Amino acid sequence: MQNKRTLAGIALAAAAVVTLAGCSATSSASTGSSSGAAAWKTATSAQSAGGMDALVKAAKAEGQLNVIALPPTWANYGKIIDGFKQKYGITINSANPNGSSADEVAAVKSQKGQSTAPDVLDLGNAVLQQNLDLLTDYKVANWNDIPTNLKDKDGAWTRDYTGLMSIGYDSSKITDAPKDLKDLLGSEYKGKVSIAGDPTQANQAASAVYLAALENGGSADDITKGVDYFGKLKQAGNFQNVLPSQATVASGETPVVIQWSYNNLAWGPDAGASGNKHWKTVVPEGQALGSYYSQAINKDAPHPAAARLWQEYIASATAQNLYLQAGAFPSTLAALEKSGKVDKDALEAAGGAPKDYVELSDDQVTAAAKVLAAKWSSTMGS
Repeated sequence: MQNKRTLAGIALAAAAVVTLAGCSATSSASTGSSSGAAAWKTATSAQSAGGMDALVKAAKAEGQLNVIALPPTWANYGKIIDGFKQKYGITINSANPNGSSADEVAAVKSQKGQSTAPDVLDLGNAVLQQNLDLLTDYKVANWNDIPTNLKDKDGAWTRDYTGLMSIGYDSSKITDAPKDLKDLLGSEYKGKVSIAGDPTQANQAASAVYLAALENGGSADDITKGVDYFGKLKQAGNFQNVLPSQATVASGETPVVIQWSYNNLAWGPDAGASGNKHWKTVVPEGQALGSYYSQAINKDAPHPAAARLWQEYIASATAQNLYLQAGAFPSTLAALEKSGKVDKDALEAAGGAPKDYVELSDDQVTAAAKVLAAKWSSTMGS
């Protein structure tokens, strides 16, 4: 288990989040010459296939990139996608922006061989570990900026950003700010508490269960008590079986949401007219919980050069600082600080570099997934 902890009671704040409409995958893309496409399909680094200039040229020739499950307000992906399009002139087809990690994998499998298949993936760890056979190795130019424990040694995946599990709440509807998940069992929260999806399918929802386990005498080695907590939440009538979104938060339909800090921040006042001016974010007292999301390339990506160029862009200081501006901590943060390339204002607003929080190891995530598969549905009656 990796132990990292952010400062107790951190005051999280995010830069303004620009909401951009994702464009659906509608057109078949040219993949350039067959020889060029073949070379990039197996390239394990830009250097191995002619260098960055060659990669940019090949990606521009393909002209398309298919991403999936990247909401514009999630960790600043709206600005990140827009930045990539502006820099390279490549069209990004954004499919199923509110999908889960499981949805990403399902699309890779069902659309194999099609021009609409996802080129790149942004996966939670449980789903990642179950689908390593779908990925291909690739090491970005600044590979050494990514800590060893945050990347696969051969480049099949790289951890990219993390937040902290948090409680977002509408202060116009909740009079006493919740300090932890136990507070949410109170009568004030009747029919008001939701999580971001099905924990057996979505990492963010599963992480809410992990945190509940830590708060209720469980551990990263056994999340059973986290499932039990949500059973109690439902029995109390407090669990709301509605998938929260920026729209449901803005309308007041979902007044309490347990999700990543950067998502709660993105749905509050910093979102301007699209957000909820009464929305506040609380990192629960006690042990904090984080979880890095991983970047990976579909081994059958229809646009292999663009997929690799996206990885290079995501790992760049530009994109890594955009994560930070949304309150998400990028994997290259230490390198950015050392080189002086970090956005200091964003780092300060996010509460400083994480120091000590719990993140489940690969083995712990695999074990947790088995517990969720066995107990979640029966406990929640769904």
